[in-house]
Amino acid sequence: MSNSTDPTDPAHIAALARARAMWRYVGQARPPFAQAPGPGQESVWDYPRPPRLEPDAREVLVMVGPVEIARTRRALRLLETASPPTFYLPPEDVQMALLRPAQGASFCEWKGEARYWSVQAGSQWLGAVAWSYAQPMAGFEFLRDHIAFYPSRLECFVAGVRALPQPGRFYAGWVTPELVGPFKGEPGSGGW
Repeated sequence: MSNSTDPTDPAHIAALARARAMWRYVGQARPPFAQAPGPGQESVWDYPRPPRLEPDAREVLVMVGPVEIARTRRALRLLETASPPTFYLPPEDVQMALLRPAQGASFCEWKGEARYWSVQAGSQWLGAVAWSYAQPMAGFEFLRDHIAFYPSRLECFVAGVRALPQPGRFYAGWVTPELVGPFKGEPGSGGW
């Protein structure tokens, strides 16, 4: 990836094109190893790449023990081929006073540069457990300043059901009962 994040820089444009072209699966057809969804289920292999954002009116709750970090019915669900959805919560529904900027950043070829957040909940300090996009790339402007949380590090609930974390250290999808995979992050999924 180019060091430049200027969307008009030719080197940046070329680097984005290379990163976007590396994906083998883009949601146009389920691979033979994908599980078939049953009634009321969704296959993560039907999600598109580039990802799609959609509103989700179910109650989404993020907790650290007894401390409520966020609660909303205005989440945005990001759907990307092979991954469980990631939930992005509006900052108005997050206890922003409990979040502190964390070191580090990452870059997504679709959404842009992410900054990380730590959570201070009572005596518990959880480093780099959330992220946001201050200036998301074109097509993902609705994500601006929304906060996403790692369900592997916090207690995350959708409609009262605790979400399981997506497999793998880096990934942050929320696995809920209506999803079928297999999911990116499982052993052997590096090329998905």
